[in-house]
Amino acid sequence: MRTDLLGDPIDGLDEALAAVDAFDDALVTGLLRPQPAQTDGLAALAAALGGTPLAALVAEAADKAAAGAAGEDHFVALAAGRTALLGSVHDALTARVREATGRPAAEEPAQPVDGEEPAANVLAAARAWLCDLARAGWRGIDHELVGGAAPVVSAMLPEPLLRRQATLLDGFSAELAASCPGTTLERVPVRRWADLWSRALLLTLPGATRTPAGSTATGRLLPLGTDVQEHATAVQVQVHAVFEPADGTAPRLVRAAVSAPKPDTVVGAGLWQLLRPRMSLLAAVSEGRAVELDAMPVTAEGDLVWDDARARAGEPAEPFATARVALAAAGDPVTAPLDRHPARLAVPVLLEGYAAEREDDGPLTFTVAGHRLAVDTDRVPAAGPLTPEAIATSGACLGLLRWDAGEFLLQPLAVETTVRKKTVAVHAGAWAGGTTDKAGVRAEKAATDAVAVLRERAGKLLRS
Repeated sequence: MRTDLLGDPIDGLDEALAAVDAFDDALVTGLLRPQPAQTDGLAALAAALGGTPLAALVAEAADKAAAGAAGEDHFVALAAGRTALLGSVHDALTARVREATGRPAAEEPAQPVDGEEPAANVLAAARAWLCDLARAGWRGIDHELVGGAAPVVSAMLPEPLLRRQATLLDGFSAELAASCPGTTLERVPVRRWADLWSRALLLTLPGATRTPAGSTATGRLLPLGTDVQEHATAVQVQVHAVFEPADGTAPRLVRAAVSAPKPDTVVGAGLWQLLRPRMSLLAAVSEGRAVELDAMPVTAEGDLVWDDARARAGEPAEPFATARVALAAAGDPVTAPLDRHPARLAVPVLLEGYAAEREDDGPLTFTVAGHRLAVDTDRVPAAGPLTPEAIATSGACLGLLRWDAGEFLLQPLAVETTVRKKTVAVHAGAWAGGTTDKAGVRAEKAATDAVAVLRERAGKLLRS
């Protein structure tokens, strides 16, 4: 991989992000009575979109918002403009990563298929609440305003087609409620809340959740690595893999994810107990095996809709061998329009021949051919044997190339390191199907005890 390209500047990227930041700052104190600094932020967003199909809409919306007279359509236009700018940043970063890895470009998906439209009145109520948030701003939120989302979420949840919007609104409003009143906040998560606001607003539009028709995948799945994403009340594991179609067409990168609710007392290796019954792929990951797929549903974005009945364990397939042989020719998955955001960048890569360095207490870096790449060891999960120490002494790394805070970062998923003069592979998902590792066994036992107690208490509550 040409790591030298990752450090080169990208034309227009800083300017696009500056326009997004200027608009985000305008949302902090709200757009009910904009001040000069806020009107400048609105103008910056409109100027950045000049010459695009959204130029006239966003310019009009910015003028109305600057006058404190923005309506629903104007807020939607501003959210669309912001999303388009971040989408352009995502596309520029993706193009640079493709240039650095030399992998083939993904094929554009077909047009979204028509489908049943969910209840328009509920979506209109959600838009109204989100517009009220924009007028009040993050400093102006209080429990009464934030509580207005509760009836909207309650009306959405019974409708399967609205679960995505309901989950987003529920999580966003809960986060805002925990920060009320906004006037007392020492620090506002400006980019995060603007991301959630604009995404939630666009998802309330008719047709926003339509997706291209999916297909099925028949062939061999070769796991590369496992990304564990943990929250206090939920956990998700995403397996990145190379898929080799049985019909001999070009291999491509795909993902398979499984998630589960969890109590906050279940942490570390105990997470696997919640996930194992849901996906046989986890056993294949820990055993280092391929998986044979038979008509497994797959979305246009490369996400497998996992069904254990359509999968069976295959031959041994070591991830580093897969990466060395098949990764370079595998096409990257496409990204859905509303998912085009720099934070969504997560590209599997293989690095070898680097020097690991850490200056003082600074971040770990890999130096490849004289070029440095920061390593994000904070993302290493406690649910596996991979540790920052193993990463720092490694000679090869399988990871996800991400972008954060203005630079590319590497999130390790597995490394090859030397133990007693032997090269050993250490994987973040090595304990997914069970382990004999002493630390893993202790963590699993503690989780087993915690889950047993919680189930007993839940049973008593249900019986009463």
